[in-house]
Amino acid sequence: MRHTVHQNRSMMVTELALGFAVGAIMALTGAGGGILAVPVLMFGLQLNVSQAGPVGLMAVGLAATLGAAAALPAGTVRYRAAILMSVSGMLLSPLGIWLSHRTDGRWLAILFSLLLFFVAYRSFRHARKQSQFNVQGAAGQAQEPTCLQNPRSGRFVWTARCMRALVLAGGIAGFFSGLLGVGSGFIIVPALQHFTGLAMQSVIATSLTVIALVSWTGVLFNYTSGSLDMDTALPFCTGAMAGMLAGRFMPHWLTEFQVQISFAVLSAVVATGMLLFSFA
Repeated sequence: MRHTVHQNRSMMVTELALGFAVGAIMALTGAGGGILAVPVLMFGLQLNVSQAGPVGLMAVGLAATLGAAAALPAGTVRYRAAILMSVSGMLLSPLGIWLSHRTDGRWLAILFSLLLFFVAYRSFRHARKQSQFNVQGAAGQAQEPTCLQNPRSGRFVWTARCMRALVLAGGIAGFFSGLLGVGSGFIIVPALQHFTGLAMQSVIATSLTVIALVSWTGVLFNYTSGSLDMDTALPFCTGAMAGMLAGRFMPHWLTEFQVQISFAVLSAVVATGMLLFSFA
């Protein structure tokens, strides 16, 4: 009996610690850092992707909800765009969850590792572009975005082309969110940047709103289907929230460029580990 109680406490401490680590990374890198929640759960608690995905998705959903709520007073959330992307994401998220339960865990791990390599590449490229921009300044004129804004009101001109682009991006994000338990900010952020031409502050606020809505749809679906282990999810998410709060108050010794490069390297290392683990 004592051994069981001690084992349970030890497991809870591990879950809290792992969640804290993920939350601190998310505080430094944004909600996109939550993509590391699933690998951390896999390596730290010996879960497979199907088991870790719902728990990681809950942690990302909580983080995105806090971020979106903090952005509300600034008025930077584009509600119509967020709702449009969220609806298509919510519709395809259950399809991703359904497929994840019917796909071999090894193939899901391989897909996740490839996704992490892509995130590492994007983070590295973003850091390089930001560094070049800071040194050289803006060069050339940006291409006209798919979703144009009314110059007087600042609102989007809702054309069929614009709506199609956002619906497609939201649907893809929702599918991957359900399939792998990720927040899909790696899809939503570049999609909003490419299709809308919004300021970065508005892109982040809108993407967090989409991530929150789509993530909670996946969490609810996983919970009702019995795929979400609340005994693991509650301490892990509690640790993640504590890590996020602590991370925000920590002095940031690294510049944005160094954070992006560090995150790229960490993602690449974790992706390599997952790939080797899946073939072991």
